[in-house]
This record gives sequence, C-alpha cells and structure tokens, in this order.
Amino acid sequence: MSEHHLDARNILCPLPVIRTQNAVQELQKGDRLTVVCTDPGALNDIPTWSRINGHKVLDLKNENNLVTITIEVEGLES
Repeated sequence: MSEHHLDARNILCPLPVIRTQNAVQELQKGDRLTVVCTDPGALNDIPTWSRINGHKVLDLKNENNLVTITIEVEGLES
C-alpha cells in the first residue's frame, strides 16, 4: 500500500472527479489517494464516484472551505 495525494484546488465540477478517476487508474489495489479540493460539490461527487467504482471512502472532511477526501483503491476500472 502506498499513499498518494491529488491537489484539485481551484477547479470546478466535474474536474475534481475526472482528475480523481485519472489518478486512481495509475494506482494499485490497496493504495490510498487523498484528494484536496475547494469545490463543495466534491463532497458528494467523489464519494459517489468511489462507491460506484468499488472504492472505499476512508475519510471525508470539510474545514475552512477545503474539502479533503481519502479513498482506498478497491475495484479497478477496465
């Protein structure tokens, strides 16, 4: 397992989800990705995308207009 970070600050929907998807495609099962963004829509969009694609949301924070979401790669897209 390895830890990865994605800075998706100052971009709007749907880009945080698209960049998360692109980053996950480069990871292995069990890896963790922490996404940091300023788009409040990501609070719903990234966890929903994660569940649909079989990944696990480990942590979700929204503090001072900064959204931080950590997911564990489980399923892998084909």
